Amino acid sequence: MVKFTSENAPKNNKKSEEQSRSRKQRAQRPAKARGSGVSGQLAGNASAVSPGARAVVLIGFMGAGKSSVGRALAELLGWGFEDLDDRIECRELRKVHEIFRDSGESEFRRAEHAALKELMGELRGGGKRVVALGGGAFVQARNAALLVGAAPTVFLDASVQELWRRCNQQAGEQGTERPLLADLERFRELYQARRPHYLKAALRQETGGKNIETIAREVMRALGLERDPRKPGEKK
Repeated sequence: MVKFTSENAPKNNKKSEEQSRSRKQRAQRPAKARGSGVSGQLAGNASAVSPGARAVVLIGFMGAGKSSVGRALAELLGWGFEDLDDRIECRELRKVHEIFRDSGESEFRRAEHAALKELMGELRGGGKRVVALGGGAFVQARNAALLVGAAPTVFLDASVQELWRRCNQQAGEQGTERPLLADLERFRELYQARRPHYLKAALRQETGGKNIETIAREVMRALGLERDPRKPGEKK
């Protein structure tokens, strides 16, 4: 018995043929017009990007390069850089892994939201920053809501194999252990579960096979940003 789906259902009538042609026409439209998930181009919610943006927020899975690209982008723009996890650790006086270990994920997510809310409040007061979020931060609806209309979000993406390779290389260099790196399939499943949330970003930037400066420059151009003549940290 064959179970038909929308992918393999027989198209033996005029209506089906018309629907097929319609799908092909949509697929041939310019990528920018098709919404989110387009590498190096603004997505359907690109209206969130404005010339007066005071922050760019980088999101993505572990190994995406959020911190390294964030620092490079901040240098190019003449802005400050902040890793949200660093702020969380300063506020909580504990490392991220210690919060997870001792208090659980729910407590970490509470601390994460409080730190992001504090940061966004500071940005409204002045200064410009590139911000790197932890891998699960943008997945939380209340965190994403804080960023709507406040700062363009950029999804740094790569293949699962590339992300896995980077994470293992980094763990080896730093001598750290990450439980998720013990199982590639679990790693893949978590990435796939989070990716639909990441694709809600204003921009998807492919990072595979590119160096950090190239990625940063591509993000800068895609968002239409220019270097601030002021030094990082200076307020208007």
